[in-house]
Amino acid sequence: MGRTPTSRSTSGAKSRSTSGAKSRSSKRRRRGRHRGRRIAGILALVLVPVALLSGCLFLAAAAIDAFAPRDDDRRVAGYGAEQLMNACTIIGAGRDLGFGERDQTIAVMTAMGESSLRNLPYGDWETNGVRNPDGTPTTSIGLFQQQDGWGTRDQRLDPYTAATLFYAALSEHAPDREELTPTAVAHRVQVNDDPNHYARYWDRAVQVVAAVTAPVPKGEDPGIPTCPA
Repeated sequence: MGRTPTSRSTSGAKSRSTSGAKSRSSKRRRRGRHRGRRIAGILALVLVPVALLSGCLFLAAAAIDAFAPRDDDRRVAGYGAEQLMNACTIIGAGRDLGFGERDQTIAVMTAMGESSLRNLPYGDWETNGVRNPDGTPTTSIGLFQQQDGWGTRDQRLDPYTAATLFYAALSEHAPDREELTPTAVAHRVQVNDDPNHYARYWDRAVQVVAAVTAPVPKGEDPGIPTCPA
């Protein structure tokens, strides 16, 4: 039995209605996805630079903190705790031998110019291939970069003994040192290629000697090695 026209018309309307609804729903979903992508893109444009800026600020703060002065890294004229302790040893040896403050400061200046106040187990032969006038390799070591003729290796690498060797030579080779400039006195003892080599260290030596020999009030921590008179 055939279907009536009414039945066909109703079926077609339902089909068109359903198809249209699906189409509108699909468009809405597509528009929703497009809006989601646009929002995500905008957020990325905003958040990524913020994140990068935050990271840069964090790294900058960390770098500043890394190089900030620490209580355990106080320096005088650029010299740290180990070097200041060596300066105290040089000063103490001079006191024990009866040398005055100027001679002690000259000794500290000389060690600055020779080793930067470090007790080095090597010298300019190892670092720069320097030779003596007779062509032999130099054998300089220690605070004062003293060669074999100054004493044994152990003596030259013991800061106190090396300082006493320096003061002995100071007394022998510069009896008129009060009339000489500090660098001239040091040159008399060390016989450096440049007679004025030590002049640049004099002001720093004065600062270091003043700092480590300054009186320390009872109960206070000066933060650096000291050797008050």
